[in-house]
Formats: sequence, structure tokens, C-alpha cells
Amino acid sequence: MSHSGLVRLVFTILTIFAANSTWAQSIDPFEYGWELDAGSSELQFLSVKKNSIAENSGFATLSGVISPKGAAEIRVQMDSVDTKIDLRNVRMRFLFFETFNFPEAVITAQLPPEKLIDLHQTRHKIIDLPYQLSLHGVTKESTAQVAITLVDNDRVAVANTTPIAIALTDFNLEEGRAKLEEAAGVDILPFGFISFGFVFDRAQPGTPPQLELVSATPGAAALETKGDLDREACEGRMEILSRTGNIYFNSGSARLSDASIPLLTNLHDIVSRCPDLTIEIGGHTDSDGSDAANRALSERRAQAVNTYLVNQGIAPERLVTVGYGESRPVVSNDTVEGKRRNRRIEFVPIN
Repeated sequence: MSHSGLVRLVFTILTIFAANSTWAQSIDPFEYGWELDAGSSELQFLSVKKNSIAENSGFATLSGVISPKGAAEIRVQMDSVDTKIDLRNVRMRFLFFETFNFPEAVITAQLPPEKLIDLHQTRHKIIDLPYQLSLHGVTKESTAQVAITLVDNDRVAVANTTPIAIALTDFNLEEGRAKLEEAAGVDILPFGFISFGFVFDRAQPGTPPQLELVSATPGAAALETKGDLDREACEGRMEILSRTGNIYFNSGSARLSDASIPLLTNLHDIVSRCPDLTIEIGGHTDSDGSDAANRALSERRAQAVNTYLVNQGIAPERLVTVGYGESRPVVSNDTVEGKRRNRRIEFVPIN
């Protein structure tokens, strides 16, 4: 073959290769849909305590998809909150996020195809993206500026360009903030900042992307020791559970409300994992009514919790029931809120 023929052949091969490469990078950006690479993704939130100390935390268990039509959904297992400290994680779960009632947060958005049709050429785009955040039983709409980067034809990264401010009042988290402040003994500002970096891999043809289901097992996603807990971990959890205020009775009644079951299910799980402890279940009331009546009512309420745990398999000899009535208020009974807080069940290891 002559030199000119060889040149033409090489040129033809390169042209075909370039054409094929262009084709490979120009398919519909939503084709087949996308699945979140949870190991390469992150969702973090920053809180501020003592007016100036910032603490950055995250979540360890995420799942997400983008449908072939660009509908994006991210699900966050709230039990997987990661502050790097065990009992701080437990406080966040039970006192702040109340994960026994609200196990997931969900972020949804519709990616605009008209703004991303040339992503295969630009490789990187910054757009304003409307989204919905469902957190703690509340759904709010907002808009975030996000950067979308096509890493290669089968991998895309989506990240916010600036932190997203969240007002705790918008998601009914103010009461949780107050519980955290009391438990930790610090002031916490009533807002936080969210940042994220989500990485998606293109789904395979014929296998639509699927979201992972949340486990019904209490604490399944929690970053804690599985199986039995040591004494320090048990004592810390009992103290935190005593602060929740999520065990309910009707006025003057010792019958457990159905609304108590989510927390009691988690209580049972923790008591089961502290097999060497004997636990006092203490009932407390406000100051309305006579001292004798309040003491009797508080004991019946504590016994109702005792009975629930025994019916779930906890050995009766591990539980001691005491009714303290109105004798140990945590705050003044002069207000409706104070009375509400004084009506409580507490859990104290006694061996």
C-alpha cells in the first residue's frame, strides 16, 4: 500500500472512531434511567451551637433513582444519621428527628430535559432546580442551584453549588431542638445548612432503576453496635428515651395510646439488647389532682409500659415499676407546657 493510501486508511479509521465516540456520548441523558451510587454519594447537614461552633454531620444510608423521564427521587434513612459520636447519634434519632415516627426523608425533583439535552457536549451544567423535601412529616417546595456533571456516558454527578438553608420551624423541628438543647446543655441555632453530592450510574436496558425499601427493624440503619450493647451505651439510651415525651395516655387514663407504639417498639429493641440490666420504669404526673391520686395514676401508667414490654418477651424480673406521682417535676407546673413535660415515663438502670 502506498503512503498516501495508508494515510487515507488511517484517516478513515479515525473518522469512524470519532463518529462512534460522538454517538456514544450523545444518547438521551435519561435513557434507561439512573441508580444512585450510595457509596460515592453524600448528604450532609451543618448545625451551629453556642452561636459560633459549627458541626457537620451526615447520613450513611441513601438510595435514589432518576427515571427515564428525568424524575429524580432520593430517600434518606434517618436512623443512619452520622455525627461520629454514638450517643449524639441516638439523641438526633430520638429527640430531634423522631425517627421512630419519621424513618425517612424524601427529596424529589423533575430534571428539565430541555436544559440538559446538550449535556453530552458541555459535560457540565449549572441550573436552578425546583425540588420538594419531605422531612419530619412536612413537605416543602424550594429551588436549589445545582451542578450536573457528566463523568462519562454512564455516570453523572449532581451537587448543590451553595449550602441550602433550612429553618427548623418549617419542618416542626423546634421542639426537637429544645430537647437537644436540654439534653446536651448547649444552645443550638434554629436553622441548618444542607449540602449534597449525588453520583448516579446509568441503569441497564430492561432493568428499571429501583429504590431500596426501608427496613421495619428498629435502628436497622443506625451506626451502632449490632447485638448487645455495653453498659455505657445502655445507660445513655435509657436517659435519652426518658426525654422523648412520646409515650401517650388519655387524660386520667393508664391505657397506652396507639401513638405510643412506635417509640415502645424501639424501647423494646434497646431493652432486649441490654440483657444484664434491671430497669426501673418510673411514672410521673403533673400537679393537677391529689397527691395520692397522682401517685396511683403514675404507677398504673408505668405498669402499662411494663406490661407492654413483658408481652413483647422481656423477662418480668428485669423490670421494676414505680409511681412517683407529682413529686419529681422537671419544670414548673405553672404552664400547660410545663404540665405536659412533667407527665412522663422515665427509664433508669438500677443494677
